[in-house]
Amino acid sequence: MMNVIMNHRFVTRLSFLIGLCLPIVTSLVTPSSTGVAGEAIGARPNILWFIVDDMSANFSCYGERLIETPHVDQLAVEGTRFTNAFVTAPVCSPCRSALITGMYQTSIGSHHHRSGRGPIKIQLPDGIAPVPELLKRAGYYTCIGSGLEESDRRGKKGRDTAMGKTDYNFEWDAKMYDANDWSGKRADQPFFMQVQLAGGKLRGGTDATAIKLLERAKAELGNSTDPASVSLPPYYPRDEVLLRDWAAYLDSVRFTDKHVGSVIARLTREGLLENTLVIFMTDHGISHARGKQFLYNEGTHVPLVVRGPGIAKGQVRKDLVEHIDLAAISLAAAGVSIPTSMQSSNVFDSSYQPREAVFAARDRCDETVERLRSVRTDRFLYIRNFYPQRPHLQPNAYKDGKSIVKTLRSLHESGKLDPLAEKLMFSPTRAPEELYAWTEDPWQVNNLASLPSHKSILESMRAKLDQWMVDTKDKGPESDAMYDSDMKEYLGKGNPEVEKNIAMMKKWASEGK
Repeated sequence: MMNVIMNHRFVTRLSFLIGLCLPIVTSLVTPSSTGVAGEAIGARPNILWFIVDDMSANFSCYGERLIETPHVDQLAVEGTRFTNAFVTAPVCSPCRSALITGMYQTSIGSHHHRSGRGPIKIQLPDGIAPVPELLKRAGYYTCIGSGLEESDRRGKKGRDTAMGKTDYNFEWDAKMYDANDWSGKRADQPFFMQVQLAGGKLRGGTDATAIKLLERAKAELGNSTDPASVSLPPYYPRDEVLLRDWAAYLDSVRFTDKHVGSVIARLTREGLLENTLVIFMTDHGISHARGKQFLYNEGTHVPLVVRGPGIAKGQVRKDLVEHIDLAAISLAAAGVSIPTSMQSSNVFDSSYQPREAVFAARDRCDETVERLRSVRTDRFLYIRNFYPQRPHLQPNAYKDGKSIVKTLRSLHESGKLDPLAEKLMFSPTRAPEELYAWTEDPWQVNNLASLPSHKSILESMRAKLDQWMVDTKDKGPESDAMYDSDMKEYLGKGNPEVEKNIAMMKKWASEGK
């Protein structure tokens, strides 16, 4: 009898490994057509995503030296770490809309931040379904929450009953999630869990909340990051407000790492870890003046670590990958066929060919109209500004309410910023095209687009972006009717800055600016 059990375990594990490595049948199927029996479904791996808000790759395993992140580092030791993972959208809702569908947000009309919230709704194109829905059809127990039964996504103690962050820009059925935790699943049922963490949002948006997090770090972690020891990107002044904010941000990384460790400990305690595919990623880079919402490394480069059955241990991959690839990786691990329409790629498939380029887009954020597109190869980053007559830091109530942006604006107005900061953040207009040798210029401060020596590269990158926009059916700017519909959610909320900004957006549009 024991031999039969061992043979069954061997066959089921071998079936998973084969399913992970062989080319995937690219047609959407229902669970019944997969030929997977009920007991085989139970043998498939659990899938757990860590999705963290507002955080760049400031982890020890990615080279951060001011803090230690032992738990994410351990995932990297036991799995595969990607050094060149990028999001396709550097702000929450478009990024998450793309992630959960495995589609570019520009292809499914979900590319404007917090869109579809007004009277006019956004429907997914025919044939496109969110990953939890596909996995639920295949028998998975689907859940989204903190990953801990005794604390929430911010690490606050107390039983967590809330569902985790979704922030999708399209209409979706809440029933695609069974619960906020996997504890309610059947004993023989695999689960898909999205652990949603507050990440960089823990530091809040003001100097007072940054100081509060530093105090919390002293109390809960034993010490806090010293603001005087912080290294800032070259275009940010070493002002005490910015230094405290960055120190608090690094402590938010430490809190995130601690939470990851607690979830991994729970999986281990429940005997689930070795049959769980664990993926750690953030939803975009740090929230800052050139980070979140923008297409530079600071906004789009993210950590990506994958650990679990069939995943190489201790491997470091340098090929370009996109955050939407989590969809195909997860479906493949579950034995669910990848829809032919899905733009995600299973980067662990034996027939996978590394991308020559990755793409990203930034569009309207809240009331602020914007349109940026980028293409990145292993050496160059090309960005197109569709509204070059507008400044980099357009008026935006959300960002302008942050102490760091208030400080930058104050220093600009008093003439205390250095020339680089003035040029990159406060020029009244922008170049229509930007080109950076990003591996040599990690903060993207030297625009090569106007140099004759880079003309051929500029033309090549320009053509790549044009082709991608055509091939992926980029939906482009939203209509006036859609903008007005979404702005109804912002008006009448007692925020005159928002109303003033909406009027300015309309004025600039009427002027062709």
